This record gives sequence, structure tokens and C-alpha cells, in this order.
Amino acid sequence: MNPLRLFELYLDEDCPYFDETTELLGIEGKGELRIISREPGVSACTEELSAFLSSLGLETGFIPSGRTFDAGSAILSARGDLRTLFRVWRVSQTFLSLTCAIATETRKLVNLARKVNPNVIIATTRKTHPGMRYFELKAVKAGGGGIHRNSLSDSVLITGNHLRVVEGLEGLGDLKILRKIELEPGTSEEAMKYAKTADLLLLDHFSPEELEDLVPRLRELNPSLEIAVAGNINADNIADYARLADVIVTSAPYYARPLDLTTGIERL
Repeated sequence: MNPLRLFELYLDEDCPYFDETTELLGIEGKGELRIISREPGVSACTEELSAFLSSLGLETGFIPSGRTFDAGSAILSARGDLRTLFRVWRVSQTFLSLTCAIATETRKLVNLARKVNPNVIIATTRKTHPGMRYFELKAVKAGGGGIHRNSLSDSVLITGNHLRVVEGLEGLGDLKILRKIELEPGTSEEAMKYAKTADLLLLDHFSPEELEDLVPRLRELNPSLEIAVAGNINADNIADYARLADVIVTSAPYYARPLDLTTGIERL
């Protein structure tokens, strides 16, 4: 995976031929672009954007991924040819408004959850937006989160759909594989049934009240079992789930409101 190739696609989409405005105005010379945040947040994926802008002949500066910034901070700056700056302006600002929002929301969820369970892991799903997975996963990590699944190729997750088309899981626990076996039961009864088979149970759309009763029984059956919870978990209710689980699986950071950014371009 070469993330710079993704930026080439983004730029080709936004400016496939010419920038008609700068052509009309006859803009030439050197300038500076500064992407400024109107609100505090957490930086993400500035390294990759900077590398792409550098490949276009621009000199850049940026706040590294994972660092917090205040309102009024310049997240990224670039100097060089004015025509190039105008071409990359909108793509760069929009990109950072999304990645920094994901990092900021992840940091918020991690802080809320760890107030009640310092060891809980906040992990995001593979429900990333097409063409943005690399950046969205990095943004989650920048915010202090983890990744539940990068792809279908890196982990085993047996869901209800799998259970409906296989004849049974007898002997699954005896298989010698290098990956943990994660299973998503649909009911409390299924959770109890597979507690000794799985390394990790993903309890999706169970209420905190249901988990209060179920989780202790599952841990009694299998003391080494890890418990993950998922399903409409957000900033308002994450603390209720954090005290009951080892892992909280969520897609919420991917859909965070874009950070409010603005861009200024000046002639040097």
C-alpha cells in the first residue's frame, strides 16, 4: 500500500485538467498555504499529506499525528508555486478535516472509557469509507485506539451468518491455528454455548443490563475468555459498557463530524 497514490487519485478527481480560476487570473509566483483549525483536536495523517505535497515541489511543515492542537493552530503549512498551492488547497483541507476528526473522536472515546476501566481497548471496525481505509485506521491509532479487524485476511470472526451455513463447530477449539477464534453469538444462550470454544466473544447489541448478568457467567465458564461489546456504542453510553468488557468495538469515529478547518493562501 502506497498512500501517496491515493492522494494522486484525490487530486485527479478535483483537478483533472486545469484550474480555470488561477488560469483566468494569471496567478504566478511563490506563496504559502496554511491549514488552520477553528477548534481543538488531534492531528492525524499529516505525514502522508506532507510527503505528497513535497513530491509536488512544496516545502511543508505540520503537527505530527497523535499531537493535540488548540483552536487557531496551523495543522499543516506548505510553501512554493502558487498555482500548485491552489490546486492542492481543497483536497488537503478536506482530507485533514476528516482524519483529524477521527483521531479527535477516538481520543474522546478512549478517555471516557478509561475513566471507568483503565485497561479497556477501544477498537474500530473495518467499516471504513472506500479508498480511505489506510488513513482512517491510522487516524484511529493517532487517537489512542486500536483496530478490531484490518481486513478479512487478518483475523477469524465467526458471525451468525457463518453459523447458519455450517453444520457445527465441534472440534473447532482443538484446531491448531495462529489466530484467535472470535465468535459473535446472537443470543445469551449461544454465548454460553460457545464460551469454551472461542478465545473472544463479540457481544453485539446486548444492553448493559443484559451484560451485567451474562458476562460473569461467561467468565466463570472460561476464565481466559475475552469479552468484546459492540452495537450503537458512542460517547453517551461508552462508560456503561467499558466496565463490563475487555474490548469495545465501534465504528463511531469514522462518522465523526469533520473538524472545522480553514485555509489561508498568501503571496511570498
